[in-house]
Amino acid sequence: MTLTYIFHSGFVLDTEQSILVFDYWLDPSGVIGGVLKKDKPLYVFSSHFHEDHFTKEIFEWRKRKSDITYILSKDILRHRRANKEDANVWLAKGASWSDGTLSVWALGSTDSGVSWIVETEGKRIFHAGDLNNWYARFLPEAVPGETVYSEEFEEEIDPIAHEKQYLGELKDIRKVADSFDLVMFPIDGRIGNGYTLGGRQFIERFKVGMFVPMHFVASGFESAWRMKEFTDEKGIPFWEITKEGETIEL
Repeated sequence: MTLTYIFHSGFVLDTEQSILVFDYWLDPSGVIGGVLKKDKPLYVFSSHFHEDHFTKEIFEWRKRKSDITYILSKDILRHRRANKEDANVWLAKGASWSDGTLSVWALGSTDSGVSWIVETEGKRIFHAGDLNNWYARFLPEAVPGETVYSEEFEEEIDPIAHEKQYLGELKDIRKVADSFDLVMFPIDGRIGNGYTLGGRQFIERFKVGMFVPMHFVASGFESAWRMKEFTDEKGIPFWEITKEGETIEL
């Protein structure tokens, strides 16, 4: 298998039998043009409706390739970002789907939509979508039951309750699987101190074959590499992505 970084949380996983695209948004290095020319079935995943994880542009690919299966989170439909007939499969948390080539489970998120577990060709893949411990920097001063105002999110938040939700989502994931050959997970320096906490909590609870950061575009490539010291402690390979369009052999 090969994994190619497109942009933000977008990746292409090219396997022997098929190609998987996760959370396509923008494509500054022109990855998708080559993908659409390949003679393999294409599966397109979108974890939720936010514009940095979903764009209607993906439906234009049908004009260039016929064997595409769209597997989308139901919140995209609920927010009227797409029509029911646009996707082949609509999944919400707790739902699953299989076609003989892929088996897919939709798990929870601490934001919108879902995270994905995909099994194919004997490998198990996890794409987190926007699942993360997003308010970790507020935890050291947090008081149970009290909220704090976040200027960056422009809302009152309860970081303790949010972390409890996040850890609860990880428990739900463990009911489906406790190990992954490949994990794609947000390591976003914009959220301040503790921005690796969600990733660390994940690798403490699951056996991970390869950890790949994502959602770091605003804080820069090198900011995501901070996670490597923690994966190194666990003996987990880590991909230090350096540019859009970069590919790694798995």
